[in-house]
Amino acid sequence: MSVLSSIGRIATRYADARARYRSERILLSLPAELRKDIGFPEIFDAQNSRRAGAVTCSAKVI
Repeated sequence: MSVLSSIGRIATRYADARARYRSERILLSLPAELRKDIGFPEIFDAQNSRRAGAVTCSAKVI
């Protein structure tokens, strides 16, 4: 594992996270009725529950 490959992986993760958050911001800027029609609140709630579960699991390990 070279330093350049590590930097490349970090840059890729950063770009992916930035694109994901940008998409979430765009979807959150839509009217609530339109978000409901495309199913965004359910998708967003599912992601948040997974994040909360990950935090809970890591807290149990500590």
